[in-house]
Amino acid sequence: MTAAAPPQAELVVLGGGPGGYPAAFEAADHGMKVVLVDQDPQPGGVCLNRGCIPSKALLHVAKLINESHEAAEWGVRFAAPEIDLDRLRGFKEKVVTQLTGGVRQLCKARGVTLVQARGEFESSTSLKLTHPDGSTSRLSFEKCIIAVGSRPAMPGMFNIGDDRVMDSTGALNLPDVPGRLLVIGGGYIGLEMGCVYAALGSKVTVVEMLPNLLAGADRDLVNPLKKRLDAQFQAIHTNTKVLGLKATEAGIVAEFEGEGIDSPQTFDRVLVSVGRIPNGKGIGLEKTKAVVTDRGFIEVNGKRQTADPRLWAIGDVAGEPMLAHKATREAKVAVEAMLGEPAEFDNIAIPAVVFTDPELAWCGLTETEAKAQGREVNVIRFPWAASGRAQTLARTEGLTKLIFDPESQRVLGMGIVGPGAGEMIAEGVLAVETAAVARDLAESIHAHPTLSETIMEAAEAAYGQATHVHRPKRK
Repeated sequence: MTAAAPPQAELVVLGGGPGGYPAAFEAADHGMKVVLVDQDPQPGGVCLNRGCIPSKALLHVAKLINESHEAAEWGVRFAAPEIDLDRLRGFKEKVVTQLTGGVRQLCKARGVTLVQARGEFESSTSLKLTHPDGSTSRLSFEKCIIAVGSRPAMPGMFNIGDDRVMDSTGALNLPDVPGRLLVIGGGYIGLEMGCVYAALGSKVTVVEMLPNLLAGADRDLVNPLKKRLDAQFQAIHTNTKVLGLKATEAGIVAEFEGEGIDSPQTFDRVLVSVGRIPNGKGIGLEKTKAVVTDRGFIEVNGKRQTADPRLWAIGDVAGEPMLAHKATREAKVAVEAMLGEPAEFDNIAIPAVVFTDPELAWCGLTETEAKAQGREVNVIRFPWAASGRAQTLARTEGLTKLIFDPESQRVLGMGIVGPGAGEMIAEGVLAVETAAVARDLAESIHAHPTLSETIMEAAEAAYGQATHVHRPKRK
C-alpha cells in the first residue's frame, strides 16, 4: 500500500519511472525528505510496467524459439514449440512484479514516501493529487522534479475504436497470436514487437512511410538486420503510407499507398508504433513559470531546471532522446544541481539499442551525422565473418564500426550490429566519454574468443592492419 500524502514536502518527484524513482532515491540519500507521486498501482513507470522490461522478457522467449529452429542446421532438432500464452504472460508479469516490488522496497528502505495519485500543479509550490478512489488532496513542496514520461502516439485516423488496433501497451498484453499482424512504423518498438509476434507464429507485415527502417541508424548497421527480418516477416514495405483502417468482421482492413504493395489487405490485428508523445501538457504547468513546447516537452537548461526556479524536469518529458537510461542520468544531474553541485547534463554518448535479433546499438557520432555536418572522419568496419566467436555462434552477419577523428585518432562514435550488441556498446560509450584514442582500444587486451574482440581489431585497423582482416594498402 502507498502511504497517505503528507501536507507538505521538501522535494516532490512527480512520476515514478526510470527518471523519477532514481531522482527520489538520490535526493533521499542526500538527506532530503522526499515524496514520490506516481499514478500507477506499481512504481517503475512505463519502462518497468509496460515498456522496456516486459518487451525484453518477450524478446528473450522469441530468441529462444528462433534458435530452436536454427539448431537444425547444426544437427540438433527440437519438436515444434507449443505456445502457452497464459504461462508466457505469467512469466512476463512475474518479471515486472519482482522489479516493481523491488522499487517499492527501496522506497521504504530510503524513507521515500510513495503516493499513488495523479498530480496536477496548482502553483509553483503546490500539487492537487487525485487518488485512485477519486478523492483529492493538496501537497505543498519546496522543490519538484517532473518525470511524467511519455505515452504511445495514436493518430486519429488509426483510432477507430476497435481493440484489434493496438498501441505498444496493448501488444505487450499478448491478447492472442494473430494469424496476420500489421505493424505501422518501422522504428525500434515496431520491429521489436514484430519479432516477438513473428516468433510466436504471426505473419507480420511492417509498413514504414520513410525510405528506410530505423531512420536514426547508419544503413550499414541496419542492412544485416533488414536481411534477417526479411526472412522472418511476411513483408516489409518502406516508402509506404497507411491511408486508413476499417473494422470488419473478417478483420481490420488497411488501405495502402506505395509501390509493390497490394491494397486493401485484411489483418487480424494492427500495431500502431509511430512514436511517443511527451506528457508535459495537461498537468497544470501553465500555472507555473515552466515553459512547455507545442509538442509537450518541458524546456530545461543543462542542470535540467525549468524556467521556474522551483521546478526541474527529466526523462522523456525533458526532450529527446526518449530513453530510460538518459532519464536515469538526468535524475542524478538534477538532484546534484539542486544541492548546489556543479552538475550539468553534458553526456555526448547516449547509447541507443534496438533489441531485435540481431541487436543494433550505437553511440556518439554516427557516420550519417558526420556526413550531414560535412565533418571529415575515419570509419573502420570489422566484419564478424572474421570473428572466431561469431563463427562458433553461426552468426557472422554482424559488423562493428568505429568512427575516429582523422588527426588525433580520438574515438568519436561506435556502431554494432549482431547478437549482444547492446552489451558491447558500453565500451564505446566509455571510449567516447573519456576521449580514448584508437590505440587505447587496440592495446587493451580483450578476452578470446569473444565478440568484443571485434572492437579491438577494428581499432587496430585504424592505424595498421587488423589481425584477422587484411586490406591491401592503396598505392
